[in-house]
Amino acid sequence: MTVAILGLGSSGDAAARLALVQGDHPYVSDLRTDAATAARAAHLEELGADVELGAHDLDRIAAADVVVVSPGIPPHAPVLVELRRRGCRWVSEPDYAARFYRAPLIGVTGTNGKTTTTLLIAHLLREAGVPVGVGGNVGGGLAPAASDLALLEPAPAWFVVEVSSFQLADTATFAPDIGVVTNLAPDHLDRYASVAEYWADKAHLFDRADADSRWVLADQPEVVALSGDRPGRRYLFSTTRTEGVHAFLRDGVLTLRVDEGAGDGSDDGAEESLVAIEALPLLGLHNVANALAAALAVRLAGVPAASIAAGLMTASALPHRMEPVGERDGVVWVNDSKATNVAATVSAVVSAGAPLVLLLGGFDKGESLDPLVASLPGPVRAAVCFGAAGPRFAARLREVEGLALHEAADLAGAVALARTLAQAGDWILLSPASSSFDEFDNYEARGRRFAALAVEEAA
Repeated sequence: MTVAILGLGSSGDAAARLALVQGDHPYVSDLRTDAATAARAAHLEELGADVELGAHDLDRIAAADVVVVSPGIPPHAPVLVELRRRGCRWVSEPDYAARFYRAPLIGVTGTNGKTTTTLLIAHLLREAGVPVGVGGNVGGGLAPAASDLALLEPAPAWFVVEVSSFQLADTATFAPDIGVVTNLAPDHLDRYASVAEYWADKAHLFDRADADSRWVLADQPEVVALSGDRPGRRYLFSTTRTEGVHAFLRDGVLTLRVDEGAGDGSDDGAEESLVAIEALPLLGLHNVANALAAALAVRLAGVPAASIAAGLMTASALPHRMEPVGERDGVVWVNDSKATNVAATVSAVVSAGAPLVLLLGGFDKGESLDPLVASLPGPVRAAVCFGAAGPRFAARLREVEGLALHEAADLAGAVALARTLAQAGDWILLSPASSSFDEFDNYEARGRRFAALAVEEAA
């Protein structure tokens, strides 16, 4: 079988190595010629792949049996436009990888909370003694690409893979045994023409559903509607109600109620108490929702409730996701740099466990700020708007009565200002509602800088 791989980032590199292990001779191409890409290319060539930098051989790509495309290549890229004109189909790297998995698969998607939920599922399985391979769209060096999981020896008992909308758009065989949708909100409108188009790509998670499929869904109308009338059993999780759902809060305790024997996602099973919110080592009500989703998925994978409860007690915050990074004089510094859209920041604000000095700004995606305005002031005593998005955010937030509003040129200025505004018992929360590209290469670099500044300010 001939395999063509477009893009030589981490996922393209992993797909090429998987193809080589399968006995194929992949052709890999990337328009980039920087040092990191050249180093990957040299390594793959040593292993036996054909690699071309600075160009794509369209004839060779179109003639391949399988074409694997990096999620970083947008649909309107000239190479894809031409391949589409030639009638060539392609798949995403997780779709290609999953063809070689030798165990059942849990696929996780959604707008926010995907990575936390994915890694928490893996943590709960490991803590229960279940071998697991976890990766996919996780990023940040927290887990490998999906193709790397196919190379694990021996094969684990379960695979857990995070998939983005970009990756789900290009699937032909991807079929999770358990599919998880954490939530839906507007995002990536710099790539999609509409929210509906973005959500339509998420819906590809259900394309190959059958009667044995199990779906763990947020109790959100948009999420439930996303699955439509596809086959499979549906299991809902909620932090706001207890009836008609399968994972919920009962008197402040994370609780499951699953009767798989009913065959229809019935909620008539016996209740199984897990842990109290206060004992969960994750900040924010939105992380409670992530924990409920993870617990429900793992319960469906056959792990007893007692093991799930023990695993939740040893969970830890992920970098840049409601991560405590410093404390002094009763003020806690919280790094939520991964909140690169308005919905993620709103979720952090409404679920916060303390009064907030909120840091907002970065590279402006142009999203509507209506949901953010509607959530304020809430627990937010003061907001500091910074970076390229700062002026637009500040102009809109002036509408919010009772909110002390401030502006800073950059993140360092925002942190210094926040320190003067915070009082004992407050959180200084970086939850920017924007991407980082005005000042940083990525949200991780922004989060690391915030953490370093927090340490300096708290010293």
